[in-house]
Amino acid sequence: MSTPDLFRLSAAEMAAGVRNRRFRARDLVAASLERIAALDGRLKSFITVAPDVALAAAEAADRRVEAGGPLGPLHGVPVGIKDLTLTAGLRTTYGSTLYADLIPDTDDLSVARLKAAGAIVVGKTNTPEFGFGAITGNELCGPTANPYDLDKTSGGSSGGSAAAVAAGLVPLAQGTDFGGSVRTPASFCGVVGLRPTPGRIPSPGRALAWDGLATQGFLARDVADAALALAAVSGPDPRDPTSLPVPEWTVPDLDALDPMSLRVAWSTDLGSALIDLGLAERFEAVMRGLEGRFGDFVEATPDCREAGAAFGTLRAAHIFHTYGRTLEQDGDRLSPSVAWNIARGKGLSAADYLRAEAQRSALYRRFAAFFRDHDILMTLSASVPPFPNAQGDVTEINGFRLSTIIDYLAITYTVSLIGFPCLSIPCGWTADGLPIGLQLIARPYEEDRLLRCARFLERELEFRHRWPSP
Repeated sequence: MSTPDLFRLSAAEMAAGVRNRRFRARDLVAASLERIAALDGRLKSFITVAPDVALAAAEAADRRVEAGGPLGPLHGVPVGIKDLTLTAGLRTTYGSTLYADLIPDTDDLSVARLKAAGAIVVGKTNTPEFGFGAITGNELCGPTANPYDLDKTSGGSSGGSAAAVAAGLVPLAQGTDFGGSVRTPASFCGVVGLRPTPGRIPSPGRALAWDGLATQGFLARDVADAALALAAVSGPDPRDPTSLPVPEWTVPDLDALDPMSLRVAWSTDLGSALIDLGLAERFEAVMRGLEGRFGDFVEATPDCREAGAAFGTLRAAHIFHTYGRTLEQDGDRLSPSVAWNIARGKGLSAADYLRAEAQRSALYRRFAAFFRDHDILMTLSASVPPFPNAQGDVTEINGFRLSTIIDYLAITYTVSLIGFPCLSIPCGWTADGLPIGLQLIARPYEEDRLLRCARFLERELEFRHRWPSP
């Protein structure tokens, strides 16, 4: 295989090829850098690219192969890291001019574990400022374009990672997900987006140690690569009190599933989210096509009506706690959307916060009761199809004005609230040829079942990534 064609390989195929000496890590990194040079001027999926650092790491990886040393499961695989995540010696901007020149001296734990698994960081993927925004753009870079229509958005806030993976700039990219920031871009860009159970990927550097609303995750072109990445970074860490006190999660046999043993429920809108009518129609057609594929397949949902109030309050409180001083000191340098997001939490009381936690608790218990009778819940991964980058925020759906600019995320933030593992997988196309994502939700800690179900859909029904036109 020629170097320019290596970008088409999965991460698993790349790592196997390096181990078997069919090609070198340097070849893989060179192919990734060539693809970035050719396409990223239009996509704007990377804020920072580090060719010298990546090539030096590739040379070291190749020397390790020649020496016969032990190799990790991602040895030689080029990856992208979202620019909200610390990378030692590599600029980390948080998508903000306030941190345009920040060069950390340490890696985030997930980055350190990826490197220990042999992955090679080629750069930092684009994000809206501090991760707050419906489109992936900021004053430093962007907006990131959708690989299937360059006028459309890749989604926020892991849109740089999703676009880079979809277009073959890297086979795998790290992301973060608060209200849907892995799943929405995965849906818009036609890739797999995995958000595991909080604590599966430890985050010892987070400001609020017990906070489980936001997690890290991965964007990949197939289910096996998402599983491979999760295995590389999972495992307990005593500095994170929410990290699961179990050995590292390992990749199961993804094909070991009897679909007739699964009890599957589906819902277009979780009974509470406003969904684009065209998207809902296409999704329901996909669901009709799944009838008879599982042991039980019914339309059903837990009661999610209080999710919006709970998430809005908790999100606002957490953001103000983290960025309130930034708003006070540098508010004139923040984008209007970021300033709005921070200011929303300014007058919240302890009673407001605890009321939201009570609503969250009730929602969790309703989901737990629902999952006594169901193994998987399927819904859409996004309430709207990809929209123009020039639009900025989503302010209405089907002609109805939304109360806030985060309401369009109800289909994903509801799941963030309860912390059930979930992923987005491609399931179809809009009338104008843009990807549609299917969100799968499983019980806490049941990533095995989640990924096996997704793999079944990918293998048997072709719910998978398709290459965008050059």
